Amino acid sequence: MRTRKLSRKRRRATIVTAAAASVVAGAALLPNWSAGAASVAGDVTVDPSTRATFQQLADAVFTDRTDTLVDSGKTRQNTSLASRFSGDVRLSSALSREENSALSQLQGRKSRLASLGEKYSSANTSVALDRTRVKGRHATVDVTETTTLTYQKVQGNEPKTTGFQAHHKLTFKADRNGDWQLTGIRDTDDGVAVNQVATTTFVAAPNTADDNNPPAAARSATTWPAPAKPKNFSATGYDYKAMAAYAAKYWKNYNPAYPDFNGQGAGGDCTNFVSQSLKAGGWKHVPGYTYDFHKWFGNSDIQSDSFVGVNEFSWFALSSKRVASLANVYQLDVGDVLQMDFNKDGSKDHTMIVTYRSPQGVPYVTYHSTNTYNRSVASIVASYPNAAYYAYRT
Repeated sequence: MRTRKLSRKRRRATIVTAAAASVVAGAALLPNWSAGAASVAGDVTVDPSTRATFQQLADAVFTDRTDTLVDSGKTRQNTSLASRFSGDVRLSSALSREENSALSQLQGRKSRLASLGEKYSSANTSVALDRTRVKGRHATVDVTETTTLTYQKVQGNEPKTTGFQAHHKLTFKADRNGDWQLTGIRDTDDGVAVNQVATTTFVAAPNTADDNNPPAAARSATTWPAPAKPKNFSATGYDYKAMAAYAAKYWKNYNPAYPDFNGQGAGGDCTNFVSQSLKAGGWKHVPGYTYDFHKWFGNSDIQSDSFVGVNEFSWFALSSKRVASLANVYQLDVGDVLQMDFNKDGSKDHTMIVTYRSPQGVPYVTYHSTNTYNRSVASIVASYPNAAYYAYRT
């Protein structure tokens, strides 16, 4: 076997967020810090106070997005949290308009979720500034968003919370007075977050399966309620609780025994993470060539394409009879796998594992890219109603 380089066949969702941010960090909650005086050469300094203002602006922006999804019992204010600030660091007018549109779309998502019996009673968003780079009058700021939403007990058996971590790249531009405008926000994860308003762009992956005849998965319906399909947890000998426990342990703090494929080109870590979870529950390696989708293996040094690739995983799982397709996504249970094809081009883009199922029959999934724990399938479907879904019984 050859040492594996990240497969060009593997394909994950690249999410390009249509949302940006609202206005400014400054006077209302922050001191009116100077962004730094312009130099004769045209460069602008970014002092610690300005970096703190960048971080606070991002915090306000992403808090606005999250709070839009919360059912507080009150009518949402016309002005967002970020728009109540003013100062030397502010949002560009173009991004302000985009953010207003994004928040309206999130309001629609909130309504769709309520119709499916899901509400959030509270939320918390925090943003950490990871890196700031300045060149001339332009600054690029990397931040990590950590968000937790508390499920409102509509049915009484929801998990306590759902949460995720997302990474964003913010771009700022300074005017001749040294005052900064936030001009762009880009999500850098290959995944989906509940407060993202996203469009998806993909590069089609060629079918390079070794026999050019991989098995096709059947699409699953997303209608609620679903026909009963109870899972026999003792039939296979797999430990489904161990799968869920592994996912719960490593959804945010990655297992150092495996490589992390986040941020590597068009790749992501979603299928790698699901494969690790299945392995923790008893799936055994099938050694062989990395490119042979009939093989499945992964460790710190080498991984088969089927261990880390969305489509290759489906081909292996179906051809090996380790999974069977489910007719409806709401039939999923703990240890089962859900995949998505965002633009219905026939090539799957994202892989998730079920870590909880409510007595009312709602599955909850956990995944990498974006790191997310116990997000309901109802939320996934409400966020991406036009995607194609593939549900697998493991």
